[in-house]
Amino acid sequence: MEFTKMHGLGNDFIIVFGEDELPGNAPELAVTLCNRFFGIGADGLVYILPSQRGDYMMRIMNSDGSEAEQCGNAIRCVSKYVYEHGLVESEQLVIETIGAGEQKVTLKVTDGVVESVTVDMGEPVLSGLQIPVAIDAEPVLNHPIEADGTEFNFTAVSMGNPHAVIYVDDAVSFDLGTWGPKLEVHPLFPRKVNVEFATVVNRGHVDMRVWERGAGPTLACGTGACATLVSSVLNGVTDRSAVISLKGGDLFIEWNEEDNHVYMTGPAQVVYTGSVDV
Repeated sequence: MEFTKMHGLGNDFIIVFGEDELPGNAPELAVTLCNRFFGIGADGLVYILPSQRGDYMMRIMNSDGSEAEQCGNAIRCVSKYVYEHGLVESEQLVIETIGAGEQKVTLKVTDGVVESVTVDMGEPVLSGLQIPVAIDAEPVLNHPIEADGTEFNFTAVSMGNPHAVIYVDDAVSFDLGTWGPKLEVHPLFPRKVNVEFATVVNRGHVDMRVWERGAGPTLACGTGACATLVSSVLNGVTDRSAVISLKGGDLFIEWNEEDNHVYMTGPAQVVYTGSVDV
């Protein structure tokens, strides 16, 4: 199997092109190939597949073999891949995902190289039962949650996948490894949850660290950055556009007031290409 290793702000993926449909053994392959000691190493295995609703479809298998409905960093990588491989000619394209449907993408290209990618991430889902969260409210705003006797407050947002945003004093040094896995599987989240720990620097800047459902701590999470911006607007602590600083770098996120869509802008990089015996 030929592959391309790519990353968006350090959130890394094994990109595969050429399959007609998602292979039946994709979950097992993801566990094997994403292993950083015995495999290629990545946060996820991503297939670029044919689409009847867009230019291409993206399917994402997490490193634990579960499937992610959506991934903001992966969609930037996929967009860069298809353009730079000549699979699309336009700098405006549509990538289909199972969580957000057809997503419009705009590329910033210089001398044939994609420098940055802006993705229409769609409208945020704020209804608790649709996110899903076991709370019948809209929005689920600053709601208490307890883990091991410690209480946090979270705001719930779906960007095609579920997120719980928690504000802390210092996201950069927060003990992600202790609290991330406990909150991911909390009974309030019937399909588990991505957990973002955020610190507001000012109304245009938020520091964030993420524990991703099915992948653990990652250097960046595009949908998590979007959820953090939406949560911050709902909580009145930022404007409708802001820089979200993750461990791997910065994303610019805007929640457009006119169409209610969230727009994400950031880079994607190729690391290397190779082949693996599967």
